[in-house]
Parts: sequence; structure tokens; C-alpha cells
Amino acid sequence: MHRVTKLVDLPSMRVGYGSGAGAAGESPAAALDPSLLRGDPPWRTLFDEWLAQAVEAAVPEPNAMVLGTVDADGLPATRTVLCKGVDDAGIVFYTGYRSGKGRALAVHPYASATFPWIAMERQVHIRGAVTRVSAEQTREYWESRPRGSQLSAYASAQSEPIASRDDLRAAVADARRRFGDDTPVPVPEEWGGYRIEAQVVEFWQGRADRLHDRVRAVRTDGRWTVERLQP
Repeated sequence: MHRVTKLVDLPSMRVGYGSGAGAAGESPAAALDPSLLRGDPPWRTLFDEWLAQAVEAAVPEPNAMVLGTVDADGLPATRTVLCKGVDDAGIVFYTGYRSGKGRALAVHPYASATFPWIAMERQVHIRGAVTRVSAEQTREYWESRPRGSQLSAYASAQSEPIASRDDLRAAVADARRRFGDDTPVPVPEEWGGYRIEAQVVEFWQGRADRLHDRVRAVRTDGRWTVERLQP
């Protein structure tokens, strides 16, 4: 029998979505309708607008997303990473090719990503096949990173065990001595960018009484369809 320690009353927790005036206490500004997904690809304009609004609203880490992958044993894993690029094909993030996520993507090159803009009562979910970005795009992003971040990425065998934090600091110190203050830190051979090619993109807007708005764009055989989903 599992022992249950009741620290908080989870079942009773409630969040009142949908603020402002209007029917059921909802604000007209909160409305999410399939007609807002238009163009080619239909998800891009609204995604850019929501991301810009998250930045304007000072949402912490507005480009943070929960990345989901499946490893060789079929076990799913999620972790928070930073989106570092958006284009009509999808979204881009960077990591070590031999990290946990990199090894999973080598076996199952598909992923999901969720942007949890909870403070704005919004989420965006993106799913699709994953491919590596070009070496040129990886190098361009690498050169934009702070030098400290470059040294840490160069010194770290991402996702591999290490005895202590002191050992980790020592590895970074070795890299700092190697490259000094002026020598460019090269892109590690096993590090680079991945693009989730958008196949399914869902927008979620919180509404009163849990009657949330969900609108989804799906690409099939090169064509997009847009539909409303029940909450």
C-alpha cells in the first residue's frame, strides 16, 4: 500500500479562467476562433502575435517550452528548453547531440513542444518530425551566445554523470585556460540545433467554467486544415 502524505489539498485547487466583462464573465479579447488561423502556414501569424504579447506582458522566459521526446525503450521524457528560432517550417532549439534528448531524437526523430504562457491563460502545442539545422545556422547561433555559455557547453558532456560540481567547475576552468580571453570557442562537434517541423499546432485559451477555446491546425500531404476542438 502506498503511503499518502497530504501536504496540500490538490483536488480543491481551482483557477478562475476568463477574466473581464461579458457573458459568463469572459472578456471578448480572450476569444480564440479558427478564423484567426490564416495564411500559409496558418499558425505562424497568431503564434508570433501571442509570443510578442507574452514578451510585452513580461512573462518569465517567454520562449521557454516543454519539450517531449521518446527514448529507445519507449519511455517518454519532458524537460524545459528555450526556443531559439521560429520560421514557417517550425521551431528551433539547441542542445548536445549526445544528451538525453539528442539520443532519443536519434532513435525517434519526433517531438512535441508546449509554450506554457500560464499567466496569460494560454498555451501553444507544436508536434512534428525533428531534423537537425544546418552547420551554418548552428554556428551563427553559437557565435551569438555569451562566452561563458560557450565555455560551459564546450566543457560539459551533457547528460553524462559527473562526480561533483567541483569537477564540473574544473572542466570549465580547463576550457577557459585553453581558449583564454580572445581565442574563439569552437562549436563542439556533438552540439547543434534541431527543428521541430510543425505538423500539428494547437492554440489553447483559458475560458470561464473550463469551457476553454482550442483551435488546431494540422498539415496532411502538404495541406493545412484548421478546426475547433472541444475542451
